[in-house]
Amino acid sequence: MTVRPRVRRLLLAVHLACSIGWIGAVCAYLALAFAVPPARDPEVVRAAWIGMELVGWYALVPLAVGSLVTGILMGAVTRWGLLRHYWVVISLVGTTLLTAVLIFHMPDVSAQADVARVATDEHLLGMGSDITHAVIGLVLLVGILVLNIYKPRGLTRYGWRKERAERARQSERRTTASA
Repeated sequence: MTVRPRVRRLLLAVHLACSIGWIGAVCAYLALAFAVPPARDPEVVRAAWIGMELVGWYALVPLAVGSLVTGILMGAVTRWGLLRHYWVVISLVGTTLLTAVLIFHMPDVSAQADVARVATDEHLLGMGSDITHAVIGLVLLVGILVLNIYKPRGLTRYGWRKERAERARQSERRTTASA
């Protein structure tokens, strides 16, 4: 399936906005997560956890889902396909896993934010942070970004079969046209 160039470019723009926005939202989340451990002010800890919940549900999750959905659509309507090239498969699997981990982790963040809303000052200063998830997520997202920029060669078995079938059709057309 292919689409007109204008539609493809629009879809690409939305995909890039979601994907890069996701990375930016992780950076915002990470800034809040880094504010928790050294905080000597309980209100900073409270605000950071509430902020992480808001950034998570209202920026991270929608951008992750948007990136995944538009990535699938891009694969379906471009020559790269969804399963033809290893880099696309790795990107798809990575994005799917990161989105799933994020969605399953966000209730824990909400629970911590709920605790932070009502906790005493001593308890707030003893709360941990969520740096590990954010750092790992950021590193993996940047890895997927680099993979999508450089697009290393390598066709999957499915890709080889599709390419051979396409070459056979082109050869058949040339033979028919010259006859």
